Order: sequence, then structure tokens, then C-alpha cells
Amino acid sequence: MRHFDVIVLGAGAAGLFAAMRAGQRGRRVLLLDHADEPGKKILISGGGRCNFTNTGCVPARFLSANPHFARSALARYTQHDFIALVAKHRIAFHEKTLGQLFCDGSARQIVAMLRAECDAAGVDLRLGHRITDIARADRFTVATDHGAFTAESLVLATGGLSIPKMGATGFAHDVSRRFGLPLVAPRPGLVPFTFAGAALDLMRPLAGVALPAVARCGRAAFEEALLFTHRGLSGPAILQASSYWREGEALTLDLAPGRDATAALLAAKRARPKAEARTILADLLPQRLAQAMAGLHLPPRIIGEIGDAPLKALGGLLKAWRLEPAGTEGYAKAEVTLGGVDTAALSQQTMAAKEVPGLFVIGEAVDVTGWLGGYNFQWAWSSGWVAGEAA
Repeated sequence: MRHFDVIVLGAGAAGLFAAMRAGQRGRRVLLLDHADEPGKKILISGGGRCNFTNTGCVPARFLSANPHFARSALARYTQHDFIALVAKHRIAFHEKTLGQLFCDGSARQIVAMLRAECDAAGVDLRLGHRITDIARADRFTVATDHGAFTAESLVLATGGLSIPKMGATGFAHDVSRRFGLPLVAPRPGLVPFTFAGAALDLMRPLAGVALPAVARCGRAAFEEALLFTHRGLSGPAILQASSYWREGEALTLDLAPGRDATAALLAAKRARPKAEARTILADLLPQRLAQAMAGLHLPPRIIGEIGDAPLKALGGLLKAWRLEPAGTEGYAKAEVTLGGVDTAALSQQTMAAKEVPGLFVIGEAVDVTGWLGGYNFQWAWSSGWVAGEAA
């Protein structure tokens, strides 16, 4: 049985960063993962280019039962700190819309950077280790199919339930429960919506159609792209709104952001009275969607023969289309897990469990979830850093 100062479970973004920082402090660190390579979710992120942070990381863009919890970690290790690390390793990157930063090359550069930093810090990385038991007496004992290891500090960094095909499990939640830490009920986040009935009948033939839109759930509103799918709706605007949605609630869509749809339709009626309604509508919407909406909501006549009332009604619908999702695509398509270990049980300065000395929980396993666009990686870096500083 080998002894270490710190054992980190999970060689994803948060775990690599916590192990790196603890090793830099001179701690003897063991980093364990059941997978055959580290950072698997990093590798598939951002279309293989890793949207590694966002220039606009502020606590208000993170969801949690305690919206102030993330503030300390985000302030102690910021997006600017991570950008400096990327620059130090001479990884070229670029900014896309809304402050999102991506590698010019490959996400593998980020994983290579983290491995290099862990190697330099003396981290003992062991892959292909399946954990069979965890116990705690005067220290933590982690039993694996390759033997047992002990340490004074244990960092849970095995993520959440999203994308199970990548090996995601509820392991961190299960271990946290065993040590008495409460959980905020987990649910899929940043996930496509599914629909049923008439709504799905409309959407299915439109699969592949995309357009700018504003998606609203409650007070949250996001103006980005919307995408119709065979099962419902996806695209950045939808994924963002999904994190604020609860079963039974409505989703409201503005399909003509920045435009007065009613005024546009009435003006076109007077300027081009012999045009087909779907032709006029195609000035506001993609052609296939325009055709579908015209067929559903307007009589089959030229626009000059259609009364103002149906045009006003359609204009209002385009600005506030109220839909009730049947559900979501679940963890299989969710980018993140909402909920997780209750932040009330953790120190916001160190991510340590208040009632279990030496236990730390970081990253996606915690009830802190960022917006789409690099925020969740930044939470991994920030929470990993502060845990590595204290473990």
C-alpha cells in the first residue's frame, strides 16, 4: 500500500488542475482515473478545439442554489490566469462570439499542457484504475483493481452525469453521500429540448433549419442561434435556456430578434400586395420555416387579400412563440450536470467539506454550473486551483 499526501480522483479538467497545483506546492500527489487517457471531455469540447474559458466569466453567469458560492474561487483563479498559462505554453487561440476562447489548433494542446504541468509538479498519474472502495479512518484509503493507496487529503473530481458514453457516472455524488454530504438533485443542463404532438409535427420536417432567436425561460433570455431537430429544438440559445427550465414550464421564442415582425408584415402587404404570404415571410425567416408558418397561420391567398388581423396575430407569434417542451434529450446529450454536491457543505475558499476533514469536491460534481461558452471549464480550473492550494 503506497502513501501520498493527496489523492485526486478523476483526470478531467478539474482533477488535472487540482493535482497540478497541489504538486506545485510540493505535495506528493496521486491522480487516478478509470479511463485509458486523461481529459477525454476536453478532447471533444468545442468541436475538438476546446472552448477553454470565456473573457466574460463573472459569478452571475453560474447557476447554483447559492449564487454567491462560486465568487471566491473565480476571483482567486481567473480566466486571465488561465489565458496566461495557455500563452506560456505558446498555444495559439482565438476569440469567437460572446467572449468564447478556442485553440487555433486542437484540444489536445490543452491536455498536453496540463499533463506537462502535472509532470513538472511530480504528479503520479495512473490510468486504467477502477476504484473498488473508499474508506476513511485516520486517513483516506482508496482501493483499486491495481492495489490500495492512502492519503490525508482526497479530492473528488470525477464530474457529473453528462455524456455517459464518455464514461461519466454518478461516482462523485455516491462517494459524497457516503461521507454525509447533501446533494442538490442533479438534472441535465445545456441540453436540447424534445417536443410532442402538434409542436413536434411542425418541427420534425424542419430538422436542420437554423436561425437567430431569443429563447426565454422565466427571467433568463439568450439571443443566439436556434436549431430545429428531429426531436425538437437545439442550438446555443436553446441549450442556454434549458439550464433555467423546469418540467412543465413554457419556453418563449422570439424568431425575429431586433425586428418588428408585425410592422414588417403589414408594410409588405401594402408594398407587395400580390406576393405570396410565404414569400413575404421568408424575408423574416428561413424559407422552410416561413413556408411552414404561413401554411399553419395564414389563409392560402396572396398577402394583399389577407386581413390585417391574421398578419398581426402571426407577427405577435413570431415575437413570442410560447411552447411547452415535453422534456430534454437527457444526460446523453447534456453538456453539463446541474445540481450536485450542495455548496452549503463546502468551503467556498477551498472546496473542502466542512464536516469531513481532508475531503474536497470540485468541478462538475458540485452544484455550480456555468453558461455555455467556456464557463464550465473556467469553473473546473478555478475550483481545482483552490482545492490544490489547500489539499
